[in-house]
Formats: sequence, structure tokens, C-alpha cells
Amino acid sequence: MGSWDVSPRRSRVTGWLSLAAPVALVVAGCVGASGVAAQTPSLKDFLFPHRQEFAGLNPGRYVPSEGETFFVDRGGVGALLLRFGDSPEVWVLKPVAGPRGDIIYKDDAGEEVLRATRLGGLTLFTSERPGGAPAAYAGDGPTLRPQPVAGANGVFQTFVQSSIRASRAAQHLIVFEAPDLSPKDTTAASSAVLADAATVTAEAFTRLAGRGPVGRTVVSHVARVQFQTGREAQARNSGTVVTITVSPDKGFAGRPSSARIITTLMKK
Repeated sequence: MGSWDVSPRRSRVTGWLSLAAPVALVVAGCVGASGVAAQTPSLKDFLFPHRQEFAGLNPGRYVPSEGETFFVDRGGVGALLLRFGDSPEVWVLKPVAGPRGDIIYKDDAGEEVLRATRLGGLTLFTSERPGGAPAAYAGDGPTLRPQPVAGANGVFQTFVQSSIRASRAAQHLIVFEAPDLSPKDTTAASSAVLADAATVTAEAFTRLAGRGPVGRTVVSHVARVQFQTGREAQARNSGTVVTITVSPDKGFAGRPSSARIITTLMKK
């Protein structure tokens, strides 16, 4: 039940595009038949890739100038999915308009993770490098989807493993449970998201405890984590009990990130 300290980081890749190839393609399209020209990419498409679908970030593997390789995939409704290296947590990033036409991708805790510029630059922001590090596309990457589990039994096993991780971080027993799940909540798709939520919650406890005395004090007060399903992903802290609300139909976006869980824990 740890949480990987993978708070958003930014990376900036300032690569200038060569105009020769784009111009040649545009000219070729203009010389050809109108039907061909209509299908030819414009110069604007090459110079401003971040204005295309999915805000211009191609799914795949990205390498920052400093730090860990990360993977990007489509998350639906304009969102990006991002995973660092072999981390088990997948971050759901939402694009917002930034200054000078930039697009800023933020996690569900409101932290900036990526910044894409109009000319193709990309910056990754992390807790280790809050000033940002340039990042560049490096090829294809894996598809990011919740890992399947074997129904209710698979969810139970993940809860046990996550409870062990969180308990180690807190140095006392923290029970992970879901007392009110319905048969609908244990379908293959729902079970995968519930199991992922438990893993991310454990990551949050591990990450917070690793921050020193203050973090260890916070997690030491928690005795139980209860999971339930609802319309929106939520994290709530009532002292000794943390309640995680999961919306399985929304995939990764249907559970709170480790950063959001940590923010919730720190409020008490």
C-alpha cells in the first residue's frame, strides 16, 4: 500500500522542427489535384502538433533529460495517461490552457506534470526536479489499462497485499476492506479498477510515511481503509478511517491518485 513518490514533474523539450520537409509536402499538395491537396498535412499541422487531437502528444515512450523514462497513452475525453518506468501507478492528466498557447497537463490533485509548447517542446515536472526537465518522444510504448484480476477473489488478494504494504509503512495493522460491494462491483472491469485503487492507496501510505516524522505520524493514526463505489472518485479521511470511493466505469480516472490521497490524509 505504498504510494510511489511520483508527483508530477515537468520536462521541456525544445526541439526546432526543420521546415524543409513540411514545406515540400505542402507544395506537393498544392500542385496535385484538389482531392489530394485536401489530404495533405498543412504547415500548421507540422509547426503546431499540440493543436491536434489528444493535444498533440503521441502515445508512446518519452525520455527526459534527467530522471525516469515515462509512458503516455490516451485516456479518453482529452485526458492523458502517464506511467513512470515500472511504477504500478498510472496518472490521469487533464489538459488546461497555459500562457503563450502552451498546454499544461495536471493530475487530480491539481499539480502540473507536463507542459507542451506550441512549437513541440515538452517539459516534465517532478518532485525531484520542480523546475522541469526537457523530454523527447522515443518510440512506441505499452497500452495503459487496469490490470485484470480474477473477480472478487482477485480483489481480495490485492486488498491483502495492499494492507500488508500500508501496515509496514504505518508500523501497525491497517485493514483494507470493501464491506458493501454488490455483484456488479465484482465484474472483470470493476474488479480491475478496485484492485488498482487498493494498490494506489497502499502506495500513498508508503510514500507519505517516507517523508519523515510528520508523514509517519499521519499514517499512524489510520486503522482502516474502506472502499466503496460511487459516481465520482473521492478520498475522505475521518480520523482512523479512510474512505476511497471508486467509479469503475471510468477506468483509471475512476479512482483517486496517490497524490490526492496524500493531500486528503494531510488535511487532518
